[in-house]
Amino acid sequence: MATQPVRPEATMKAAAADPAPGSRLGLHHRIDLDEALEALLADRIISEEDLRRVRADVRTTTSKLELHPLILIANLKLADRRDPGKPLSLEVLTHWMAGRAKLPYLKIDPMKIDVPAVTQVVSHAYALRYRILPVAVSELQVVFATSEPFDTRWMADLGHILRRDIQRMVASPIDVSRFLTEWWGVQRSIQKARDAKAEINDNAAGLNFEQLVELGKTGDLGVDDRHVVHIVDWLLQYAFEQRASDIHLEPRRDTSHIRFRIDGVMHKVFELPTPVMTAVTSRIKILGRMDVAEKRRPQDGRIKTRSPGGREVELRLSSMPTAFGEKIVMRIFDPDIVVKEFRQLGFSSGEETIWREMVERPHGIVLVTGPTGSGKTTTLYSTLKVLATPDINVCTVEDPIEMVSPEFNQMQVHNAIDLDFAAGVRTLMRQDPDIIMVGEIRDLETAQMAVQASLTGHLVLSTLHTNDAPSALTRLLDLGVPNYLIQSTLAGIVAQRLVRTLCVHCKVEAPLDENAWAAFTHGWQLPVPETNYGPKGCLECRKTGFQGRTGIYEMMRVTAALRALIQPDMDLARVRQTVLGEGMRPLRVSAAAQVARGVTTLREVMNVLPPVD
Repeated sequence: MATQPVRPEATMKAAAADPAPGSRLGLHHRIDLDEALEALLADRIISEEDLRRVRADVRTTTSKLELHPLILIANLKLADRRDPGKPLSLEVLTHWMAGRAKLPYLKIDPMKIDVPAVTQVVSHAYALRYRILPVAVSELQVVFATSEPFDTRWMADLGHILRRDIQRMVASPIDVSRFLTEWWGVQRSIQKARDAKAEINDNAAGLNFEQLVELGKTGDLGVDDRHVVHIVDWLLQYAFEQRASDIHLEPRRDTSHIRFRIDGVMHKVFELPTPVMTAVTSRIKILGRMDVAEKRRPQDGRIKTRSPGGREVELRLSSMPTAFGEKIVMRIFDPDIVVKEFRQLGFSSGEETIWREMVERPHGIVLVTGPTGSGKTTTLYSTLKVLATPDINVCTVEDPIEMVSPEFNQMQVHNAIDLDFAAGVRTLMRQDPDIIMVGEIRDLETAQMAVQASLTGHLVLSTLHTNDAPSALTRLLDLGVPNYLIQSTLAGIVAQRLVRTLCVHCKVEAPLDENAWAAFTHGWQLPVPETNYGPKGCLECRKTGFQGRTGIYEMMRVTAALRALIQPDMDLARVRQTVLGEGMRPLRVSAAAQVARGVTTLREVMNVLPPVD
C-alpha cells in the first residue's frame, strides 16, 4: 500500500537527543551561527580572528542571515587549522557537523535515489519546514538526509505516522535545499503533465482523423505545456551535471525509462509514465526541428543549449520507432570535453610525435579506426582544432555534423538529394582546401574520391570501422581500391579504444593478478608493474572508483617495407609481423602501459580489448 505524504499540519512532539559535548549544539533546535562558531572554536578548527571575521562579514550584509550558518562560514574560505593547506569547505564543515551529531555523513547522489518513491513519503511543505530530505524508503525504514541534525522535533510524529524506523544522515545544506526544490518540482510537473495529457486524450476522442492529424501538426497535444518544458529543461541540466555523453529515452508499456551513458557505462536514472514520456519526446522533437507528426520513420535533429556553467552545448538527436513509441537518443557534444589537447586524449610523448608526423604532412590519407564509441570523433576534432590555423583551409563532410565549429567549413551529407560522402568530397575539391576531413569511408566511391583528393595535394583525414590498424588495409582492398593507389597515398593508420580511468581522489594500491597479466601481455614479455592500483570509490566518482576515460592507441606508419606488402593477395599476418618489427606498439601493449602507469586497471582494459588470437 502506498504511503500517504505527511501533511505539514501534523502535530509535532519534542524528541529527546543527547547534546554534543563541548558546545551548546544539540538543544533540539536549528543550529545558529554563534553556536556553530563557538563549537568550531572549541574544536580548534577556527581561530578567534576567524570567528570575529565571520561575525563582521554577517553584520555588513543582514540578508546573509537567511543562509545556513555552515554556508556563511564556508563562503569566507577560511583555513582549516587542522590542515592549514586546505580551505574550510562546506563539505568539510558538514563532515564536522555530522561527527558532532554522531550521525553518518551522506553525499547525495541523485542517480541512486528513487525520486518518485521518496517524494511520496512526506509532503514538500513538511519536508521544507524541517529541512529533511527522504533519500531511501523501504517497508521497514525511511532514511532522511538533513542539514539540521540537532532539530529532532519531527522524528517522533513522523515515525508514528509512517510506522517505520526513522534513520538520519547529515548532508550539505546546499544539496538538501536544492533537491527539496528540484525533486518535488519535477514530480509535480510529471503529475500535471499526465493530467493534461489525459484531458487532451479525452477531448480528442470525438475528433475525426483529419482533425487529429491537424492537432498533431500544430503542436496542440500538450508538448508546449510549461510542465513538460520544465521536465525537459531539468533532464538536460541533470545530464550535463552527471557528465553524461548520451541520454536515452526508452518508451515501455506503462513506465518508460531514462538512461544516461557516463564514461561508457549505461545508468538507469529515472522513470516517467509513458504518456508523459510521449509528451517529452514531442517537446524534444520540436526543439530539434523534427517532424512531430511523423512517428513511423527514424529522424535526426540537433539542439543547441547551454550547460549550468553557461557553456554552449550541442545535442545530436536520433529517433527510432519502437513497439511502445519513439525512442530518442541525444548525444551530447560539450566543446570542453570533445576538443582536447593530445596529451589529454591519452597520447604518450612517443605517440604524440608519431601522430604529429602523420597529420602535419602536406598531403596523404590518415585513417582513424575503431568501433562506434571508441573516441574517433574526439581525436579528429581535436586534431583539426590544432591544424586549423588562419592560413589553412579546413573543410569537412560529415554524416551528421558532430559538432559545429567556427574554425572549419562543414558540410552535411543529404542522401535524399544525392549529396553523399563522394559527392561532398568532389565538391570540396573545388573549394581550394588544404585539409579535408571525411566523416567515414563507407564505399568504393568515397574511397576513390579520398584517394583522388590526396593525389592532388590535399591531406585527407577519415575513419573506418576495423578492429586494429593493419585490418584497415584489408578493408580498403575489399572496397575495391587498387593496391597501387593505397601504396602512393596512405600515410598512416591509428586504431584506438577508450578505457575508464581510475579516480585520482581515491585509487588505492591493489594486488595484480600475475596470471591475468601474463595472459594479457602474451608474446611481449612485459615486466609486471611494481605498483598496481585499483578502484575504491569516493564522493568525487560516485563510489564507482572511475572518473573519465582515456584513449589507448595503435599507430601504424606506412613505410617503404609496408608499401611493398600491400598487394591484392596481401598476407595480413605478414603485414602485422612487419609493422611490429618496425616498432609499432599494438593496442594491447599501449593498454598495458596505461595499467603500469596506474591510469586504469587490468580488468578494465581486458573488458575493452578483444581476446588474444
